[in-house]
Amino acid sequence: MYAVATSVALVGGDARPVEVQVHVGRQKEGFKLSGLPDTAVREAKDRVRAAVVSSGVRFPNRAVTVNLAPAHLPKAGTDYDLAIAIGVLAASGEIPRHDGAIVVGELALDGGVRPGSNSLGAGVLSARAKRPALVADRIAPDAAAVPGARVYGVSSLADAVDCLRTGLDRRAAAAPRPYSGGSDGPDLADVHGQETARRALEIAAAGGHHALFHGPPGGGKTMLARRLPGILPPLSDEEAVETALIWAAAGRRRGLSRTRPFRSPHHTASRVGLVGGGSGVPAPGEVSLAHRGVLFLDELAEFPRGSLDTLRQPLEDGFVTISRRGATVRFPSRFQMVAASNPCPCGFHGDHRKPCECKPGTLSRYRLRVSGPLVDRIDLVVKVDRVEVEDLRRGRGETSESVRRRVLAARAFRRDRPGDVGSEAVRVIHSALRDGLVTARGVDSLRRVARTLADLAQVEVVNESHALEAVALRGKY
Repeated sequence: MYAVATSVALVGGDARPVEVQVHVGRQKEGFKLSGLPDTAVREAKDRVRAAVVSSGVRFPNRAVTVNLAPAHLPKAGTDYDLAIAIGVLAASGEIPRHDGAIVVGELALDGGVRPGSNSLGAGVLSARAKRPALVADRIAPDAAAVPGARVYGVSSLADAVDCLRTGLDRRAAAAPRPYSGGSDGPDLADVHGQETARRALEIAAAGGHHALFHGPPGGGKTMLARRLPGILPPLSDEEAVETALIWAAAGRRRGLSRTRPFRSPHHTASRVGLVGGGSGVPAPGEVSLAHRGVLFLDELAEFPRGSLDTLRQPLEDGFVTISRRGATVRFPSRFQMVAASNPCPCGFHGDHRKPCECKPGTLSRYRLRVSGPLVDRIDLVVKVDRVEVEDLRRGRGETSESVRRRVLAARAFRRDRPGDVGSEAVRVIHSALRDGLVTARGVDSLRRVARTLADLAQVEVVNESHALEAVALRGKY
């Protein structure tokens, strides 16, 4: 007897259908599993057998062969347990054949169904294919929150068997869980002074620009960076699902949240940790976990130069391609990079109060840790000086909420305007190129920053003042 069930694999942060093909023969008892499974998938045969017996259903004492197709797609994790069990029971005649449902879940030895990392992917495929999905009841509301999904939750294998025997239409579908989060987080009002840096942060939020803050310790560089998500617009439904799938592919549960990701890897992070990879099925790295959000690199010059240079492709292309033997995976990585750096190892080069103690050679080697091509991909380079006593006496600054309103208005204005650049603005930008202030890539960056400044001012044509401010905000590092 032969039966098919459908499950899900997460590849490159996207959900792919996996056909669980099951054949129950007439030979003596055995259980074979094929289709490029990893160790966790191969161990499914022991979990499935125990779960079926514990659920009071007869397990076939015959040769069972399970193939996970397509065979070239690596399969990892325990999410295929429930689909394999249902396929085995359907092939042996214990339950009706049901090829329509998308099934994801890990089986406990007592027959319980546990949430799997790929459960949200079941909701995505349900919406795409207009098919029902069967997942653990604890995570069913999350999967049901995918627009267009029809998801049913089950607590055990026995519950799933009963559900398929009586028909899914007789059971109420799971109610979607409301999306969480938004733009909550640390308030920009906590940052005292630093008007230029605050202005740069607002421009970065309005135009999606990368930024680098450099200066002596204690000026507020890290505080500024951590407040960027709070002035960004919340994620849309589609973006929230996309982000959650990437996190699920990394074995992390983020849920459907409108809060933009904020990732801050330590400078000791490996290249694999930053851009993804690993043995077996490639996993997403920090640049993909920060997709649609912010990647903050504190103490930029302390990162190994080779690790930093791996960021050049995702900054340019918005994705990372990871190739391993038998598998090539492309992870989305469209993030905003915000970096903070001291000017030298002691931190006080150029400070007007405390002299720098670094030798010239030490200072030169420190600066060379960050390559020119990487800095060239950063749109805003701003020096953050000390906070003065007068700044502290002024009290709290403008709140994130008021800044976010301007950011949202600028982004809305951008969708409706023609995007012209005036001749005087072009002259300023070309002059910056002739004077060696920017490269050819930097010209495009200046145009984009100037356009964002016009958007913030609700002006259709980029003028000279916008271009001059864009040049001023692309300082030297």
